[in-house]
Amino acid sequence: MCGIAGFTGEGEPHQLDRMLLRLVHRGPDDAGRHIEPGVALGARRLRVIDLEGGHQPFTNETGTVWVALNGEIYNYRALRDELIRKGHQFTSHCDTEVLVHLYEQEGEEGVRRLRGMFAYALWDRDRHTLLLVRDRFGIKPLYYARRGMSSQGVAFASELPALLAALPQSRIDPAAISQYLTRLYIPGPDTIFQNVAQVGPGEVLRIRDGSIDSWRYDRPEHAMGGTFERHPSAAAERFREVLKDTVQAHLVSDVPLGLFLSGGLDSGALLAAMRQVVTGPIRTFSIGYAAEADRSYDETTAARAVAAHFGTDHCEERLNPDAVQLLPRIVAAMGEPFADASSIPTYLVSQVARRHVTVALSGIGGDELFGGYPRYLGLRAASRYALVPRALRTWIATAIAPRLPESTSSSNRRGRLRRFLRDGHAPIAQQYLAWISFLPPEWNASALTSDLLAATRNVDTSRGFVDLFDAWPSADPSDRAMGLDLQTYLTDDLLRMGDRLSMAHSLELRVPFCDQELLALACRIPTPMRFAGWSLKGFMREALRPWLPASVLDRPKSGFQVPLARWLKEDLRDLVHDLLSDRAVRARGYVKPEYVHWLIRQHESGGRNLSDQLYALVVLELWHQQYESGAFVTTSCVEAASR
Repeated sequence: MCGIAGFTGEGEPHQLDRMLLRLVHRGPDDAGRHIEPGVALGARRLRVIDLEGGHQPFTNETGTVWVALNGEIYNYRALRDELIRKGHQFTSHCDTEVLVHLYEQEGEEGVRRLRGMFAYALWDRDRHTLLLVRDRFGIKPLYYARRGMSSQGVAFASELPALLAALPQSRIDPAAISQYLTRLYIPGPDTIFQNVAQVGPGEVLRIRDGSIDSWRYDRPEHAMGGTFERHPSAAAERFREVLKDTVQAHLVSDVPLGLFLSGGLDSGALLAAMRQVVTGPIRTFSIGYAAEADRSYDETTAARAVAAHFGTDHCEERLNPDAVQLLPRIVAAMGEPFADASSIPTYLVSQVARRHVTVALSGIGGDELFGGYPRYLGLRAASRYALVPRALRTWIATAIAPRLPESTSSSNRRGRLRRFLRDGHAPIAQQYLAWISFLPPEWNASALTSDLLAATRNVDTSRGFVDLFDAWPSADPSDRAMGLDLQTYLTDDLLRMGDRLSMAHSLELRVPFCDQELLALACRIPTPMRFAGWSLKGFMREALRPWLPASVLDRPKSGFQVPLARWLKEDLRDLVHDLLSDRAVRARGYVKPEYVHWLIRQHESGGRNLSDQLYALVVLELWHQQYESGAFVTTSCVEAASR
């Protein structure tokens, strides 16, 4: 695991040094550089594979091809053996070197052969071409921007703060602010800054003489089609085989490795598969909260039971985090505004795990592949509700839905019913977008200032989501929603969060559910089988009965959570009022002060749980302050100070 950075065109070596300094947390063990006329490549390394021989960047025998890699290539050994048989000479046993010789053998198309999580930069001196490449799911990040005029070249880096070290200036994009306030993250390929973008999942960016073009070597919908075992027992056996193979591939490591364990289905499935292929000790990690008021968010009891069932070397910690001190560190580690509150427990469990291991597995992706969110079942129901005459649905939405009791939680059943009836007269795609929006419907766009609305007047922030929803090759709306989430929420929220907050502690996080073999299987499961018995992950639960105890299979959806609502009322109350004062809100000019007053009043009075919206505004203000002061640009320094 590493952080990579570099640029094309003219530049001084100290510029690359500044970029790499901001990536020390991603690779504290080693640093490497290659600079020649027209290009500079750099890498910070976290030693995971071939501890002594993996210094980057790597080159070929003639010094004409150079590569810097962030990530892991899980099938590198098979590829290495094949390339050796074809006459290529290796100097190491590192997966990065495989990329050099695979490119020599197969050119750009060689990326299709890779199984893993990766973002890499490859320089071809003879063609005077730089390739920037990202894995199929976008597990590993890669940002880029022009350095001014096209003749000045292009800069790239694993994280935004490192990229900014090579740019003359950066301007905030109003459309990104609007997206953030709606989704709690900024959807790729956009970023918080104008003219700064991400390489897309499954994309190859080709940079030559200042020009940029790209092509996609893979898309999630490519996994659609083909046949699937129709007999339930045969289908279940096939799933277990692929899961076991995938987990085994993700265990390749020359350093200690463990698993984040919540006691839920996804992490339980990974642990069961690990036990199928690992005979020795398995290390698992879970966190809980020491405060009595927060015990309802504690998953340690369930995790402990699963760990005991499989005989793991289990580590659990009950924490009493100082939210006021913790929040700025998380904001700095993310590098741009990001308000998924799951970032807090992700940061904490990564901190705990890093004391014992260098690599950890996570269950991220299981919900998107196998149908784990209640909203998917909601869409299946909505497609049937759509058969009700539109006039009747409109009347229910306007006359009945508002009378239902207000939910205090976005996951509450009453809240889901209210939203279902409220939006039932809208097209299916619009219903889904409303369900995954975090702006309260009674305010919606009216929460935003006239200045922000004017700046985004010609930007349809929902259009790209609707297009992805409608383009997914399935007639079933739940399939379309999962296809949308695979390309947005999974990549730009969950995987981004997992990468940044594990790497803030120099921990490599692996996500076996985000594997092309599992994706191919998941996309071919017929929808009725996926939701067997109208149950979330119905197929997956039944398939895992030979491996998992009933306590896991029949347990409601769980995961690492945080008592955010209480914190915002108590621990963070003074910080909230300070950061969201009238003066601060008006100075930013994004949302109306009366909207902020309403949020705080509703939340603190107990009328509604509006923690998501409040947290988003708090994070945005903290990020602005860090950005303007320069504090956010060196995540490694933030983490070093916290240790």
